Amino acid sequence: MGKQKHNISEWVESYTSDMFRFAFHRLSDEELARDIVQDTFVTAAEKIQAFRGESTPKTWLFSILKYKIIEVYRKKAKTPLPADTSTLADFFDGSNSWLQNQKPMPWGNEDPNLLDDAGFQNVLKKCLDALPVKWSSCVKFKYLMNKKGEEICQELDISPTNFWQIMHRAKLNLRDCLEKNWFQN
Repeated sequence: MGKQKHNISEWVESYTSDMFRFAFHRLSDEELARDIVQDTFVTAAEKIQAFRGESTPKTWLFSILKYKIIEVYRKKAKTPLPADTSTLADFFDGSNSWLQNQKPMPWGNEDPNLLDDAGFQNVLKKCLDALPVKWSSCVKFKYLMNKKGEEICQELDISPTNFWQIMHRAKLNLRDCLEKNWFQN
């Protein structure tokens, strides 16, 4: 038993910073990322007998961490949409043409490494956080966690049609937010 506690202590020392960066990147919330990492180690300590050494400790811990992150998104996705959510009518007229003031503007030849720009990352995070939780969860699952649509539908208990509708609306709102807060500055 003492050896197992020793292993958990070593794992905490060795993997906490990597796990925190991973969780923070996916959750965009420092406090929540810390809580999830801590909870991951608690779960690992409780289930240490289940660890058979078939994978590395880091792989095992990250699988627990990923599951806990999915649980956060799953809980958030069950939250009802706020009343002020932008709809397709905010972007298109009755004949499905762009409203004049909502047409996508050319972004020009932007730096291909825009995601490496801390200022852009900050604006993108704010735009993602401004989306309804279910929309933000879908976008993060798809583009940050590289999950397939089918997996996302299962994780969030939504239909494929609903998923693609959410993604379409989320992208419209993200584009609008980025244009107003980054590209027009």
